[in-house]
Amino acid sequence: MTINAPRPIKRTVSDIRSKLLRPATTSHFEVFIQQPSGPDANWDTFKNQNGLGGYDQDLLHLACSETVLPGSSLATTEINNDRTGVTERHAYRRLFDDRIDLTFYVIYDTSGSTGGTNSYLPIRFFEGWIKYIANESFAGNPGTGSGNYSYRIRYPKEYYGGLSITKFERDYRNVLKYNFLNAYPVSVSSIPVSYEASDLLKVTVSFSYIRYYIDNVTGTAENQITSTPLTPQQQAQFNASNLTLPGLEGAGALSTGGVSQSVANSSGNRITLTGQD
Repeated sequence: MTINAPRPIKRTVSDIRSKLLRPATTSHFEVFIQQPSGPDANWDTFKNQNGLGGYDQDLLHLACSETVLPGSSLATTEINNDRTGVTERHAYRRLFDDRIDLTFYVIYDTSGSTGGTNSYLPIRFFEGWIKYIANESFAGNPGTGSGNYSYRIRYPKEYYGGLSITKFERDYRNVLKYNFLNAYPVSVSSIPVSYEASDLLKVTVSFSYIRYYIDNVTGTAENQITSTPLTPQQQAQFNASNLTLPGLEGAGALSTGGVSQSVANSSGNRITLTGQD
């Protein structure tokens, strides 16, 4: 197979600005968690019995402050005998990451005299889901506080849920959606508390899943901040004001009208790009 790589070409500042100064950002994403919905599941009954009925699902999704976009790899086998002196590796299986971590802000609800349904929602929701998987606190099954505590894990089809992570940009036009099949929480992290300076309370939940696939979703005018896409100059101006790029840490500005573009790096020196538009 012959590789026909193109020769280097001369590029203007406008070319560089339109292609490289519009990077995707890490802070625009949304998580959606689908509850267990198997044919034999009694998740709704369980929620009501454990104080989770009527919780705000949108609050749970918005409370996710950090996660990762998943990856996959190919398992290969080594072949040494087909050609003398040549080692080949042939793919035979696609491997998916075995789990994904999501970090949530722990929100408290001030409604009601003793707090609202949504207080400590991420902790209570995912602890409840794990409790549901273990089939605890139902008739004929003593709870964890009982000396006769026992449990019997449910069948997977009863506790499988769903998970999706939507990555988008500030103009809502370009959307990338990761869908995770047969997802469910496998662990809730320990949460340190102390009498020292207060910090935001967070909890990290690890999800297991079978595999994922990607959807490309086109934004619509109804959910866009602006009805028209940002120009390369407008996007570059936003990125220069809000992003920290390697070697260009600190605030900077990119002018949008002339051929001279400059930004300030961490040492205070200015880097100038000059060319013809």
